[in-house]
Amino acid sequence: MANPKALPCDELAIRSHASVPACAAAKSWVLAAAVLGSTLAYVDESVVNVALPAIEADLRTTLPAMQWVINAYTLCMSALLLVGGAAADRFGRRRMFVIGVSLFAVASLGCGLARGVPVLLVGRALSGGSAALLVPCSLALIGAAFGERERGAAIGIWSGASAIAAGAAPLLGGGLLDHWSWRVIFFINPLLALPTLWIALRRVPESRDPQAPPAIDWLGSLLAFAGLGTLVYGLIASSDLGWSHPAVAASLALGAGLLVLFLHAEHRSRAPMMPLDLFRSASFSGVNLLTLLLYGGLGGGFFFLPFLLIQARGYSATAAGAAYLPFTVILAVLSRWSGGLIDRFGARGPLILGPAIAAGGFALLGVSRQPYWTILVPMVVLGFGMAVTVAPLTTAVLNAVPTHRTGVASGINNAVASVGSLLVIAVLGSVALGAMSRSLGRHLEHPAAPPEVREAVEAARGGFVIPPIPASLPEPERRRARALIAASIDDTGRMMQWIAAALALAGALTALGTLPPTARRDAAAPPAH
Repeated sequence: MANPKALPCDELAIRSHASVPACAAAKSWVLAAAVLGSTLAYVDESVVNVALPAIEADLRTTLPAMQWVINAYTLCMSALLLVGGAAADRFGRRRMFVIGVSLFAVASLGCGLARGVPVLLVGRALSGGSAALLVPCSLALIGAAFGERERGAAIGIWSGASAIAAGAAPLLGGGLLDHWSWRVIFFINPLLALPTLWIALRRVPESRDPQAPPAIDWLGSLLAFAGLGTLVYGLIASSDLGWSHPAVAASLALGAGLLVLFLHAEHRSRAPMMPLDLFRSASFSGVNLLTLLLYGGLGGGFFFLPFLLIQARGYSATAAGAAYLPFTVILAVLSRWSGGLIDRFGARGPLILGPAIAAGGFALLGVSRQPYWTILVPMVVLGFGMAVTVAPLTTAVLNAVPTHRTGVASGINNAVASVGSLLVIAVLGSVALGAMSRSLGRHLEHPAAPPEVREAVEAARGGFVIPPIPASLPEPERRRARALIAASIDDTGRMMQWIAAALALAGALTALGTLPPTARRDAAAPPAH
């Protein structure tokens, strides 16, 4: 029962759809809290990408450090996402939501005030762990407050508002970067946290799931975190140390071993965070492999896009942030339309066509040049491809499992999307630095650069930004050195888009090979009880 001082109607009335004006108002408060809470996570996740070049230049650090700025967040969110939802059901959705919002605000303050990379990474890791509470708790609060007839509309409002926030965030972040500092973007979250906490504590009822498992799979979560973290460390370290270095080989082997132990623990657990029997469904396995590939390509392509726009082509951070708008707007506007595609054509067609279109968008980014429209057109194509994909993908995941297991199936699919981004960003760092080094060598040799220019250009190795050019160089040599580095970043950034295109196309081929021709429940799925 909710505290009557916090809410003018009790939880039972809300869940029984009582048509009392106060309860209708309470549902609005719940929806507002859920939207604000998820906005914290989605804004932070999308706005930081635009700031990466500025962070790398300001902290005088390297591309591997920037990979960790993204991956520290994604790693913690991926490993804890399923546990976060289970903890909310058992210990109280409002309680875990409030904890998540509070930790997120503190972590964001720490990121904004960080004077070095270690503190920034700790803040990003804490932000990711907090996001693992915010996102599932936001949906759980809506599920507890709204009945079945109202829930779809409420989730539609939640997802639409979240999409708008995620789309506006890069543009807002770019404006803040151009006029102030990258640090300011992290201070957005504490400001959003204040009204979110007020609403949650004063207007949102507490709720739990009385049928929640008595135990939470902390062992599985720990093994997933340790395995993924160790594996990602080895992948990122390979860019500095090389693949044959003992530390890299040991990290990759240990990470793989821990992930095998994770699978063993999930097989034996009475309440696993990732029930392995779901993967007996060919459709469920295929859709998750598609998710891994497509969202891996999306994460990798979007990681390098700000470097391509800001460092290589000289656009402002605001212009770089605006480049994401066509993608987000098309995805948001067409999401309702795409939801009906699976009813008309089944899952297979949209999940082949959508990733293939997305691959075309990445390929267009790979051939793009200086005019700004050559970026906007590919983002339109990419947005359309993802719009065709997202709703049918979610529906296919749910249709591949029994009705009573749709919640855990959806959570697994979200975690797989995050893991795909995590692993691809880790791998592409090493690939990008190798490609950058080769491109710098080609540009220095053809035509041969004078020694003073060569020395200035060599300082760019290991990073992915244009370093400060010595003021002692004459202006023509300074311009030439800057142009050579920018050209190498451009070559490498476009190459990363081609890799993203290949991953998206592999996702389309996965759908072609694993999904049935018509929409139906997978016959291999265990029967509902």
